[in-house]
Amino acid sequence: METSLYPPVKAFLEGAGYTVKGEIGGCDLVGLSDGDPSVVVICELKMSFNLELILQAVDRAAVADEVWIAARISAKGKGRESDKRYRDLCRRLGFGMLGVADNGAVSVIVGSVTPMPRTNPKRRSRLMREHQKRKGDPVVGGSTRLPQMTAYRQQALGCASALASGPLTVKEIRAQVPDAGKILLSNVYGWFERLDRGVYQLTPAGHAALSRWTPSADGPASTPCG
Repeated sequence: METSLYPPVKAFLEGAGYTVKGEIGGCDLVGLSDGDPSVVVICELKMSFNLELILQAVDRAAVADEVWIAARISAKGKGRESDKRYRDLCRRLGFGMLGVADNGAVSVIVGSVTPMPRTNPKRRSRLMREHQKRKGDPVVGGSTRLPQMTAYRQQALGCASALASGPLTVKEIRAQVPDAGKILLSNVYGWFERLDRGVYQLTPAGHAALSRWTPSADGPASTPCG
């Protein structure tokens, strides 16, 4: 599965100086540098190099300074990574190619060209905000079939956790979740019930959500149990 490529590719990009998180804005991996302005690097994963991977990279180029594609290297040496035309296409587009061996070793097949022109600054800003607001790295890149642990869901679960033992005021919850007021009022997931002005309690759906999601602050362990 593509998720098996996530740990080694993440480690590779972290070694290059990026803070990497998975599944942000539909991208398998998003890395930010510590500089100002921050450099945005995006990497897309597939089990083999193919046209779909190139097309995904083309889409990501509108919001990234560097775009990489990564795939498993063919054991028989007959994959696209051995095709000079495929490598030349990546070079012309400015995309980097990373090959992942069966033992997890990552090799650079084609280097990424940076900086790339950015044509969608609003989408880029949304991507950066989600990366910066998301606590830890709770989603493994490539796990697109599972509900995503976004920064908003993390904060909503924080509100739910605070209300698990009984009703509280918004002010009390805000001490743990700064955006509690907006989250409780909008009640996107149906987890909260307003008892009085500024006082909320957890609904049965909220209690179910707490039991369904495994809390995780730093790593990709927040996946639904069912």
